[in-house]
Amino acid sequence: MSKLKLVPYASLAKVAEAKGFLWVRRVGSHNTFRHASGKIIVIPDHGSSVIVRPLLRKILRDMGITPEEYEEILKR
Repeated sequence: MSKLKLVPYASLAKVAEAKGFLWVRRVGSHNTFRHASGKIIVIPDHGSSVIVRPLLRKILRDMGITPEEYEEILKR
């Protein structure tokens, strides 16, 4: 398994939106997204700092996408 490309909040939010998640609300620095299927994910927004790899893996798992799908969406 290759290492995941680390990205800031804005890029990961675009990946979530590309997979059908819609922004619902923001509480502090945490943004909540909801999918039509009922899945909910929370993505922290800490400015331009990247989301650490373990948290990125957790968010991708919650979204139901593979690391390969993630890398493909980032290339678009």
